[in-house]
Amino acid sequence: MRHLMRAALLGFVLMAHGLSGAARAAEKVDLLLVLASDVSRSVTPEKFKLQRDGYIAAIANSRVLEAIKGGRNGRIAVLFLEWSGFGNQKVVIDWTVIDGEQSAHAFGTKLLEEPRAFADRTSISGGIEAAMAELSKAPYESERQTIDVSGDGTNNSGRDVAAVRDEALNKGIVINGLVILSDSPMPWNPEHTNPPGGLAKYYRDNVAGGPGSFVMEAQNFESFGDAILKKMIAEIADAGAAEPAPILR
Repeated sequence: MRHLMRAALLGFVLMAHGLSGAARAAEKVDLLLVLASDVSRSVTPEKFKLQRDGYIAAIANSRVLEAIKGGRNGRIAVLFLEWSGFGNQKVVIDWTVIDGEQSAHAFGTKLLEEPRAFADRTSISGGIEAAMAELSKAPYESERQTIDVSGDGTNNSGRDVAAVRDEALNKGIVINGLVILSDSPMPWNPEHTNPPGGLAKYYRDNVAGGPGSFVMEAQNFESFGDAILKKMIAEIADAGAAEPAPILR
């Protein structure tokens, strides 16, 4: 009997410890945000650096930090993912809580030090699938889940991107897009970076979706930093628009 009581007590202690750990893992944040960055072949080393620099500057920008502090919990959780062709997705920085200057600068410093993951084809659908998987196992809790997709071309690898987008929307995930326009089409595949109607229209029709979702344009890689700053502020601020916003330039 004593052995049974001891076993039951031990089981209770272990269960309580497990519940305590689960409670800690369910720390609430105002937003779960996956930054999904295109590193396909069309992204040159110079363009890659400009993208990284844009994210690093934006995450620590005072306006972004003000938007974060204005939330109910005063913190968000961010994961940085790089994607390229089918099966080529990598978590560069795992879930990190951003709640002020110190955590934002630490995130930026780590991102600066990480090497480029890939240089393959362009599977936007693969990037969204990988982002969904990471959101499903995030160690934080939020009513708002957003995937921030940046890229300079159409989906040319993996599953149909609109079908994967719809799967994400059915899970309550919002997808926003940031398209980086190319001045000159690629000679071997001009419609990849310059599809009929423009890349922003392609993202609106096939990539972005969900309440308040939007697509922004960076006229070129040089303006990417300003565009990503505006985009992150809009995502964090939770405007709660009933209809998708128009393209912002």
